[in-house]
Amino acid sequence: MQKLGDFKLPHFFNYPPYFTLQPVKDTRQKQVQLWKELILDYCRTQKIFVIGLEDDFPLFSNSAIERSLSHEARDIFLSGLVSDGRAEWMDKGHKKCLILWLRIQDWADCILRFVKDNGLEDSVMTVEEIRSGIESRGTELHGMHRTVLMRALRMLEQKGKLAMFKGSSADDEGVKFSA
Repeated sequence: MQKLGDFKLPHFFNYPPYFTLQPVKDTRQKQVQLWKELILDYCRTQKIFVIGLEDDFPLFSNSAIERSLSHEARDIFLSGLVSDGRAEWMDKGHKKCLILWLRIQDWADCILRFVKDNGLEDSVMTVEEIRSGIESRGTELHGMHRTVLMRALRMLEQKGKLAMFKGSSADDEGVKFSA
């Protein structure tokens, strides 16, 4: 089985037709589904939150079989993730895609687990501490894309699980967790 760093690639990755959009509807649906699952799995294991349609993203080409996805194929696969609620276009021109390998609700649940597991109820942290602090090392929250984190925090705020407050800059925005 071929690997991309420490990531094991699925067998279809070495099958040249999967790098070409399939004309038969049923075959294309299966192809799109396989690519969506591959992109989500790869992004999760590599902690990738943004894919640029024009970027040299590692999954979009396979030098072993000398194949690359066309721009149209990349757009179809990423648009499929957007349709499933697993990604969002970050710009009107659909050039950059925010990958939600966990849905916002799942990220919110992850934050609550983190708070409980670390005894942080009734404590205050900055948003940056959640993303890159010592407490978050080794968790899915560490290195999290700021946009995703802020949306999950706002969702928790709406549910009364925390209060957010502004600092003097974006780096010191605070969060007070509720018990």
